Amino acid sequence: MAASDTERAQQQIDEIEALSSIYGDDWCVVDENEKIYCIKINDCLDQPKWTLCLQVILPPGYPTAEPPIYQLNAPWLRGQDYTELANSLEEIYVQNLGESILYLWVEKIREVLVEKAQSSDPEPDIRKTTEEVDEDDGDDFLLDYQPIQENQIKTLNCMTSENQEDEELPPIHHGNPITDRRSTFQAHLAPVVTTRQVKRVLEKLYENKKIASATHNIYAYR
Repeated sequence: MAASDTERAQQQIDEIEALSSIYGDDWCVVDENEKIYCIKINDCLDQPKWTLCLQVILPPGYPTAEPPIYQLNAPWLRGQDYTELANSLEEIYVQNLGESILYLWVEKIREVLVEKAQSSDPEPDIRKTTEEVDEDDGDDFLLDYQPIQENQIKTLNCMTSENQEDEELPPIHHGNPITDRRSTFQAHLAPVVTTRQVKRVLEKLYENKKIASATHNIYAYR
């Protein structure tokens, strides 16, 4: 028997309470009404070398009928590293269909970071990210759109047959960059009416290599 909306909502509440208890200050509620959460994950060293921020949106059908929407934020996460980690998360989802999976995702990411810390991989170069650009670099922040190797937003689609290409990309409005102590912040707005339009807007924004490499990308919709 399929779970009701009430049962799914309670499952989400139970999972979030458990994660908040387990991870403490590393767990962050971005928007409780929209079910947007973020957790900072590191390699467990006293002075962490490898860190990553996992941001998730829990749709109404999660966990029994819909996958979570997720975003991986780390300035070093590129190419093969991104692909392998995203594939690992998707494999966990497929192996645990209908179950709460956020804890499994977090610990898988931590396992990858610990392996990197213990290997001979060079430490990530995070000296300059989107939020730490030179002040004279702000003028091309809106214009320097170049494709990156992997989209920074990945959605598991094995539970739905809808075609994302059928959704029209809404117009995206870009605010003026604001620079404070060498950190640059910028807002982007788009009118959306479906969650698939949200995904299309995010994918379009992440074609900008500067936005994609930012360490604190936050998004919300309603």
